Amino acid sequence: MKIAEITACLEAIAPLSLQESYDNAGLITGDVNWECTGIITALDATEEVVLEAIEKKCNLIVAHHPMIFGGLKKINGKNYVEKTVITAIKNDIAIYAIHTNLDNVLKGVNGKMAEQLGLINCQILQPKNNTLKKLFTFVPIDLAEKVRNAIFAAGGGQISNYSECSFNTAGTGTFKAGEGTDPFVGKVGERHTENEMKIEAIFPGWLQGNILAAMIAAHPYEEVAYDIIALDNQQPMVGSGLLGELPGLVTEPELLELIKKQFNLQVIKHTTLTGNMVKKIALCGGAGSFLIGAAIAAGADFYISSDIKYHEFFDANSRLVIADIGHYESEQFTIGLLFDILSEKFPNFAVLKTGVKTNPVHYFL
Repeated sequence: MKIAEITACLEAIAPLSLQESYDNAGLITGDVNWECTGIITALDATEEVVLEAIEKKCNLIVAHHPMIFGGLKKINGKNYVEKTVITAIKNDIAIYAIHTNLDNVLKGVNGKMAEQLGLINCQILQPKNNTLKKLFTFVPIDLAEKVRNAIFAAGGGQISNYSECSFNTAGTGTFKAGEGTDPFVGKVGERHTENEMKIEAIFPGWLQGNILAAMIAAHPYEEVAYDIIALDNQQPMVGSGLLGELPGLVTEPELLELIKKQFNLQVIKHTTLTGNMVKKIALCGGAGSFLIGAAIAAGADFYISSDIKYHEFFDANSRLVIADIGHYESEQFTIGLLFDILSEKFPNFAVLKTGVKTNPVHYFL
């Protein structure tokens, strides 16, 4: 199996177009046309993880964090990034990063955190704008259903938990076929009038290529007329953070104990407890201080994330409890998430979890 098949599977779940502007998700080293000998899933692709891959005869590492964010001006092994790149390239190890694009889907990093806490009624905390588009096309009425079905099968017409959504308007289309054409209806050189259906359907922008290919393949016309417009609508299944609910009310100390147990923590940094019962929880894997305001606006009782700065803790202002559980600790289950995705898709292929704990932060107790 080629590496391209594996990356295509991952990008169907977390398209690269969903990564943030500062990110560097995708294939960092290697070639998608290589035959894959095995996969190791990891949070960080360090040199130690690369050496583990070599030892276990796996030539693909699928990691959450990209080891390269900015450009490398020199590669001489003076830091851990350069050492990792050198070791990977010398040993033909491909490294693929699936970072903020996996953060920005409901069943990604944050969904795995929510699963650990048993949260229900989960939704995106801060949905993204400008990820949706709308397709308009025009087709003879008798063949409209065929074209609609092709658009739906390619992923069009999905609005939150509703599928096969479209709007259809009957009208009249005209055209004159020129020399060298082979019109489906009408005659060359004569204006033709056809009773047509205008089909409108929303789709995620990253599916545009698939949607157009499916629509054109199903359409009877030699030249297919269509329009695509970008929408400012929010995509409720895509965005930052997660908001969910506990099955029942708990006290703040009880929730802290649950977090400590489920995330195997030695310590939790948190703001002053409010004394309120807890039901609604917001969370974000990794550095999540940018979502404190969104958590408050959503009415969350608790916000769980990491890398909260001193002054940002003041933003809680007794309206909720902010809990900083550590960057690695918040994302540690991503290793298992990637393992599960790949094992389910490729059940007869070697997929391993890294045995290297890459957390650079330690606590002296």
